[in-house]
Amino acid sequence: MAAPATIPMTTSQSTAGGGTQSQPPIATPAFRAFLSRFTSSIRQGLSQRRPWYELIDRSAMARPDNLTDAYSRIRKNLSYFKVNYITLLVVVLAFSILSHPLSLLVLLGLLAAWVFLYLFRPSDQPLLIFGRTFSDRETLGALVVFTVFVVFLTSVGSLLISALLVGVAIVCIHGAFRVPEDLFLDDQEPANSGFLSFLGGAASSAAAAAAPAVASRV
Repeated sequence: MAAPATIPMTTSQSTAGGGTQSQPPIATPAFRAFLSRFTSSIRQGLSQRRPWYELIDRSAMARPDNLTDAYSRIRKNLSYFKVNYITLLVVVLAFSILSHPLSLLVLLGLLAAWVFLYLFRPSDQPLLIFGRTFSDRETLGALVVFTVFVVFLTSVGSLLISALLVGVAIVCIHGAFRVPEDLFLDDQEPANSGFLSFLGGAASSAAAAAAPAVASRV
C-alpha cells in the first residue's frame, strides 16, 4: 500500500507499465470541467450586457421626483443593466483588492488552500502535515474556520465589504438617476432574470462542475 503524500499536490494514476504517473489537481478532468463550465457561463452572461453608451447617456439622466420614483427606476434599471452593474461591482472589487497587495495574497492563498487541499485533491490521497494525517472532514472544518477568520476577523473582510458597499452605492445612484423610459424592457422576461440571475447561473454551473469532487468526500 502506497504511503500518503506529504503535500497534496499530485495524484497517482496507473500507467500501462504498471507504474504511476503524477498529476497535479489543476490538471485533473474535474478541474478542467470546472474551468470550462465557469468560463462558458461567464462568456454567456457577458454576451447579455447592454451597450455601455446607454449606461452613460447623460441626456437620460434626471433627478427622481421622490423615493418611490427612485425605487421604481432602480428596479427597472437593475433588470435592464444587470450584467453591466455586476461588471461594475467586479471592477470596484478588483481595484480595491489590487490596491492592497497583502489582501490579494491572502485571498489567493485562501483560494489555493480550498482548491489544492479539498475541492480537487484526489479522494484517495490523504492530507499529511507534520506527520499527522487529516481526514476530509477535518480538512473541511479547518478550511471553513480559516475562511471565517480571514473574511470576518481581518482587514481583508472589511476591504471586501467596503468595496461591495461602494459598488452597490454607485449602482443605486446611477439606477435612481437614469430615466428608464427610453429602455426596451421585456414584460415577458422570466421572473428569475433579476439582478443576481447572472451570478446565480455562473455559480450553479461552477457548483455542478465541482459537485462530483465534493460528493466523493461525503
